[in-house]
Amino acid sequence: MIDPAVALSHMIDSQLRPNEVNDERIIAAISAVPRDRFVPKIKRSVAYVDEDLEVGEGRFLMEPRVFGRLLTAADVQPSDIVLDIGCATGYSSAVLAQLADAVVAVEENETLAAQAEKKLAEQDIMNVAVVTCTMCDGVAKQGPFDVIFIEGAVEQIPAALVKQLKAGGRLVCVKVEGGVGRAHIMRNSGETVTEQSLFDADVMVLPGFEVKQTFVF
Repeated sequence: MIDPAVALSHMIDSQLRPNEVNDERIIAAISAVPRDRFVPKIKRSVAYVDEDLEVGEGRFLMEPRVFGRLLTAADVQPSDIVLDIGCATGYSSAVLAQLADAVVAVEENETLAAQAEKKLAEQDIMNVAVVTCTMCDGVAKQGPFDVIFIEGAVEQIPAALVKQLKAGGRLVCVKVEGGVGRAHIMRNSGETVTEQSLFDADVMVLPGFEVKQTFVF
């Protein structure tokens, strides 16, 4: 099996840097977290491939290229409080923890939430709190947040999450419309919330963020 450190370096040089992920703080944050430790043992040999990676319970780690570009767009600062929606096994939260003051990691699947807590502890990451609750509701009582990061594609962005953005805050996600995924950023100016489309991105839809179907009689 390839040395994980070599695979990580190759991921950075062949997937991230050629795709506009060149902020050295982000490179350092991703370099500090062994992605292979956040996937099932059977998947460790492919932990650094350029695709969404299934981690169990029907959930995926986001493709590294898309993850890195969303981090770049989010512009996480050292004093920021981040809400990480759909943390799964905790990888995204572990990386965000390198960039921010604190991370609130939301996961509604109890099995995955338990894994996230265990894996974060194994990496001695102490500035992440894993909260088990409905992902699309967020954690309003711990907000507002400087950054909201949604770990997976959505067909709709819940108003409940947008309301948890601090003035000056950013929400980043991949939004699927008409079957096409594009990264989006929402910014709260304090008076208005604006939304901007950024780049094409094809990642798995996060459960609970599908557009509700309506029946026509």
